[in-house]
Formats: sequence, structure tokens, C-alpha cells
Amino acid sequence: MDLFAKELRFDPKEISCDLYARCENIFDAKTSYVGEWNVDEKLDSLNAQVIVVGIEHGNEKRIAELTPYKNAKYGGGNADNYLDFIVNTLKPEIDKKYRTKTNTRNTRIMGSSLGGLISYYSILKYPEVFGKAGIFSSSFWLNPKEIIELTNTIPKLKTKIYFLCGDNEGDADMITDLNKIDDLVSEKRCECKKLTKKKIVKDGQHNEKLWRDGFANAYLWLF
Repeated sequence: MDLFAKELRFDPKEISCDLYARCENIFDAKTSYVGEWNVDEKLDSLNAQVIVVGIEHGNEKRIAELTPYKNAKYGGGNADNYLDFIVNTLKPEIDKKYRTKTNTRNTRIMGSSLGGLISYYSILKYPEVFGKAGIFSSSFWLNPKEIIELTNTIPKLKTKIYFLCGDNEGDADMITDLNKIDDLVSEKRCECKKLTKKKIVKDGQHNEKLWRDGFANAYLWLF
């Protein structure tokens, strides 16, 4: 686990919000083989009063950890255990150690690719915990039927959501899948509340550059 706790220069009675980021490449290019999101530099430039918890995956267990349902080809399906750890072990520890606003409105989750999938799943399973989500290039293709069925069971969805993907990610169904989910989410709330934003980046590819370039706008809109 990586933690970015920016030095907070404000009245000690004030409390910071927190962001749980499902990505091992958000802070330091030295620990990543594909580049980073520059999250700490971007938040510094925004003078953001936020704690970011970056959760690393389990390497060969990555697909198992981050997928809610088993895929016929790739396996997986242990996301419930992963989310149970975040909600019932990690978050309480962060809330105990740091000055966090523990309510739903001030707890966010964000991730890309499989991290986008688990972030979306998390707001369906724990809407009382996560009030906002950044869902980048989500791997809906792994469990499209099950994710759609689960979304259909949710009567209302109050979570604020920022969807991001590129139109050149190498997955022919990326935008189609995203639009399906976006349409389903729209059925769960009034458009007048403006709780969803969808950004499709021209020529955007499935990589850290897309997510790095999109992070600040997503952060500003969500926060």
C-alpha cells in the first residue's frame, strides 16, 4: 500500500477527505514498468486537502482480486474479499490514524482498467461507503452480463461518477460497454442532479498517459 498524505496547512479542527485509488502506478515511476499518474504532483499543484491511499495488486492474483465474477478464460471472481478488506480493515485504520471525514460524501474510489471495474463494482456493493468514483477505461468486457444484471438490481444510485476512456484503447467494445453502463446508471437518477460525467478522449489509448492526463479534471469534478 502507498499513502500520499499531503502536509495540510489549515486549521487542525478541519478534516481532510480521502480517496482510495486502485492502481499501483499512481505515485512513482520508479516502481512502475509503464509510467505513473503523477497524482502527488498534480494534487500539490491544486493545493488539494486530501489523503490518497494507493492499493497495490497481488501480482499473479491481480485478476482474481479485481474481478467480481469468474471469467471463462481468465478466471478471477474474488473482488468481494478485496472490497471487504478495503471497507472493513483498511478504511477503518486510515480513519483512525488520520483526520478523515468518514461519511459517504467524502469517501471516493478510483481506478483504471481492472481498477475501473472494481471501482464501479464497489459503488454498487457499498453505496453507503463510497459516495464518488472515478472509473477509467473499465474492463467491463470481462463480466458484461453480470455487471449489467447487478446494475439493474439497484433501484437508485446516488454516487457521483466520472467515466473516462479513449477511443483508441484496442478494445472494440470499450465505448459500447461504457455507453451501456452509462445509460443504465442514468435510469437510476434524475439527470437534473448532474451526478455523472463521461469523457471519451480522441485517440486516447489504454495506458498511464490517458489516465494521468485525465486525473486532475476527474478529481476537480468529483471533489
